[in-house]
Amino acid sequence: MSYETINLEIDGALATLTLNRPAAANSMNNEMSAELRDAAIRLSHNRSVRAVLLTANGRVFCGGGDLAGFAKGGPAELPVTVESMTVDLHAAINRFSRLDAPLVAAVSGSVGGAGMSLVAACDLVVAGESSKFTMGYTRAGLSPDGTSSFFLARVVGLRRALDLVLTNRLLSAKEAEEWGLVNRVVPDDEVRMHAETLARQLAAGPTRAFGLAKRLMLDGATSSLEQAMERESFAIAEAAGTADAQEGIRAFLEKRSAAFSGQ
Repeated sequence: MSYETINLEIDGALATLTLNRPAAANSMNNEMSAELRDAAIRLSHNRSVRAVLLTANGRVFCGGGDLAGFAKGGPAELPVTVESMTVDLHAAINRFSRLDAPLVAAVSGSVGGAGMSLVAACDLVVAGESSKFTMGYTRAGLSPDGTSSFFLARVVGLRRALDLVLTNRLLSAKEAEEWGLVNRVVPDDEVRMHAETLARQLAAGPTRAFGLAKRLMLDGATSSLEQAMERESFAIAEAAGTADAQEGIRAFLEKRSAAFSGQ
């Protein structure tokens, strides 16, 4: 599938999704959000994909929404343009969050607005040591979008999320790691290598179990203890019926590394 604002490449079990508007700081516009939605749907139906690596071309990972582009239609069109963009972006992130395949972000450069929302929604994040993170929405008189009201508060905590949203403070990569926004900070020139190594490691894992685990953790954040336990019982029973579980148990008993197939 050919896109204008993103690239999607599939190499065996690993899909690489790249934001590709470097001249516009990879800012999110209606075309990019629609293409991300389309890519997410395609990946959700591709059972051969067992991990997804999210990257960006250029010096900025994602500068947020394309405010200059949004303003071109004039004040009357601005609400319509922004809502259309967010509907597609939200649909994309929703599908990414429900993929069995883990989503790993390789973050280089600065991240703002919708880029922050996208990073917060990824399963694992590897960032370069000079990366910077800021929300920026309220600085432009806007409120957060891109599912950040859900994911950001869950990964950094409500108090810190409010700090980011209301003050638009700039986090260094080290601070982002300390706050839980990113998982690993590595030298800038090693971001892609570390993130791809991690993604390929996950691509060789028990994909169905990963998907079940992701959904358990996501749903568990907003459920009662009883609901969480019931979901866990059903999920582990479903996982136990997979070929990967049978292989994993055999490997454990035989004291060897498991060779998972993703089935």
